[in-house]
Amino acid sequence: MTTVSLRGEDRALHVAWPDGTSAEFPYLWLRDNCPSGFHPQTQERLFDLTGIPLDISILTAAVNDNQIVLTWDEIDHVSRFDVDWLFSHRPGVGLADPASIAPSLWRGDLPPGELPRATSARLMSSDDALLEFLIETKKTGLAIVDGMADDKDAGMTMARRIGFLRETNFGTTFEVMSKPNPNNLAYTSHALPLHTDLSNQELPPGFQFLHCLANKAQGGSSTFCDGFAIAADLENQDPEAFALLSKTPVPFRFQDEDHDIRRHHTVIDLDAFGELQELHFNAHLAGIFDLPAGKMEAYYRAYRKIMQMTRSDTYVMTTRLAGGEMVIFDNRRVLHGRAAFDPNTGFRHLRGCYVDRGEFDSRIRVLSRKKV
Repeated sequence: MTTVSLRGEDRALHVAWPDGTSAEFPYLWLRDNCPSGFHPQTQERLFDLTGIPLDISILTAAVNDNQIVLTWDEIDHVSRFDVDWLFSHRPGVGLADPASIAPSLWRGDLPPGELPRATSARLMSSDDALLEFLIETKKTGLAIVDGMADDKDAGMTMARRIGFLRETNFGTTFEVMSKPNPNNLAYTSHALPLHTDLSNQELPPGFQFLHCLANKAQGGSSTFCDGFAIAADLENQDPEAFALLSKTPVPFRFQDEDHDIRRHHTVIDLDAFGELQELHFNAHLAGIFDLPAGKMEAYYRAYRKIMQMTRSDTYVMTTRLAGGEMVIFDNRRVLHGRAAFDPNTGFRHLRGCYVDRGEFDSRIRVLSRKKV
């Protein structure tokens, strides 16, 4: 059975579970997370930490019907914690997250046919199929949906099945085709080297959905690479270049008649725990580097190195999207591009939209909850 004991000298409650796991829960943590301090419907905290002294203490602790009951030196206050809830929230371990999915790194030798793939009808009708597809898509950062309806809004419908659409200065959706007076190279027939979209934004969009409505022109093959694989290899092969790219912010900028959106980012971005989080790589949106002159040459060497890697067959996957297919990829991990095409030989039209990572992860968590 679960046992508890007070460790007054450490101001902590010691809990030991039948499987041999044990943990220490500081008094202040327990009082801050007392179930009585949360709204019963919204689960938001109502308790005010400033309303108790820092030296608050527990007088008694006992296990009663799978609950740990604590009496405090506050007048008439008792806390009742579910034993399993405390196990799930052990300090230093944290709550398990179904959306915390380790990436499966891939390189140019991964055949496009081995990417996660599902039909639109299956994903729209089955929560189980959607959950499996989202999990696999998070692993690779890149997946294909086929059997899309011949409807320009079909991609948006699928994206909304996952989360809210992210609006940008290009709108809620964007049309990838050659057109007059373009304000972005995507709207030309030129080749696009591998890049991440909107690196100039404070928070670049998360997952991109690109629905291929027509692809009849000569050329125009799509290219992709796993930026996480490139970053991992760069750290191993050239630690100095990796350090420069992960610690040195550089400017990105988009400007047209109506917008001037700028942001400094590191090309390789690490999270608060030092783990690879995302890439910001877009040579077309890179601003004029504003580093001190003495650091410029070393940085350019590192920047050129990662640029060369994005153009190497070691990392680049090439495929040709067909009408009725939609590619989904993590825009802050997977770099994408295309070969040049000749608009005089046929029509090429892709329609895109974005769903942020938070929305994508939320759908995984909610669908996982339904399976429990």
